[in-house]
Amino acid sequence: MRLALFDLDGTLLPGDSDHAFGEFLVASGIADGEAFRRRNDAFYAAYQIGRLDIAAYIAFITADWRERPAAEVDALRAAYLERVIRPMLRASAQALVETHRAAGDMLAIVTATNDFVTRPIAALFGVEALIATELERDAAGRVSGAIRGLPAFREGKVARVDAWLAAQGLTLADFERSIFYSDSANDLPLLTHVSHPVATNPGPALERIARERGWPVLHLFT
Repeated sequence: MRLALFDLDGTLLPGDSDHAFGEFLVASGIADGEAFRRRNDAFYAAYQIGRLDIAAYIAFITADWRERPAAEVDALRAAYLERVIRPMLRASAQALVETHRAAGDMLAIVTATNDFVTRPIAALFGVEALIATELERDAAGRVSGAIRGLPAFREGKVARVDAWLAAQGLTLADFERSIFYSDSANDLPLLTHVSHPVATNPGPALERIARERGWPVLHLFT
């Protein structure tokens, strides 16, 4: 058995679906223009240097839509998928996923971005297993602005992957090869947890670490 894990933003997508969703909220008139954009940019900058308060970010990014009717929210997400995400899709990233699928590997996308944004994106890649930061919902399915359980962020990705495998009666040791593709130094915990880390479209910090440790470096979008 072999396992292939993929980060999403910056790895399979040449952009950040979380930050882009915030920009889409502004463009759609849902969020308050420049004030929202400044905070969204600040959260993104904090993420890039490994200092994101993910609970505060989830409360912020859901605030402008979580009280709206479900049909309106679903339509908003569908429009975002068509206008923002589909143009981001690249044949090189889809081919990488398909190579592992054709080899019979177990596949999962593992992302810090919330499940509301990322579940339809995972579906575009044909990957059923999505390990994402999960939004807390009430009995009616309405988003509360909090996180349910452990966010899939930094060390949380390791715990969430291990829990996902355990639910299937598996551990990482059951795989002859486990590979994780990521662009971000935030993912060092999971990169060092698998047998075959691959720095994919890496930022400067991760590329330096990958070179020092002799990890392969893959550029999908150049």
